[in-house]
Amino acid sequence: MYKPEQLLILTSCPNAEVAAGIATKLIEAKLAACVQIGQAVESIYRRDNKICQSSEVPIQIKCMASDYHSIEQLVIKMHPYEVPEFIATPIIGGFGPYLQWIKDNSPS
Repeated sequence: MYKPEQLLILTSCPNAEVAAGIATKLIEAKLAACVQIGQAVESIYRRDNKICQSSEVPIQIKCMASDYHSIEQLVIKMHPYEVPEFIATPIIGGFGPYLQWIKDNSPS
């Protein structure tokens, strides 16, 4: 069975300040090689059987799969949402030097 080395983790934050705090902490802790903070997006979702809409700031975390649990714990601890989005996608291909750069800039 294929086991990916690198992951792309997606989450969203209520504002740029929270996103920057999480991104900075992940880089300081050397849990991610890169964290990209996107522009605000409008999210429409269902909560408590109501349709809701809010502005959110997406972030993308490039990291090693072996650091997933530590990243999840840090993000969940810092995140203000009761149930934050936290989705990990395996990186199954990419530019070799870039994938090596992720390895070289992660603790695992």
